[in-house]
Amino acid sequence: MKYVKATNVLPEQLIIEIQKYVQGETIYIPKPKKAYQQWGTRSGSRKTLDDRNASIQQAFKNGRTLAQLADDYFLSVETIKKIVYTK
Repeated sequence: MKYVKATNVLPEQLIIEIQKYVQGETIYIPKPKKAYQQWGTRSGSRKTLDDRNASIQQAFKNGRTLAQLADDYFLSVETIKKIVYTK
């Protein structure tokens, strides 16, 4: 998160109004809800995990055991169960 000086981006009247509530403090102004992205969307991590999970589910349907999948993907058996048994 980078900091931006209010006088560089906000109109003077708005700064005067904000100063009625906060003076000399750092405040956080969140993005609008519509600007949020799901975790991993930008970096591609979400797609990588979704593809991996689909491979795990398919391998399970093809007869691989939970223990085999855990060894293959370097995950715990409990994690494999969560992936395999979720819809």
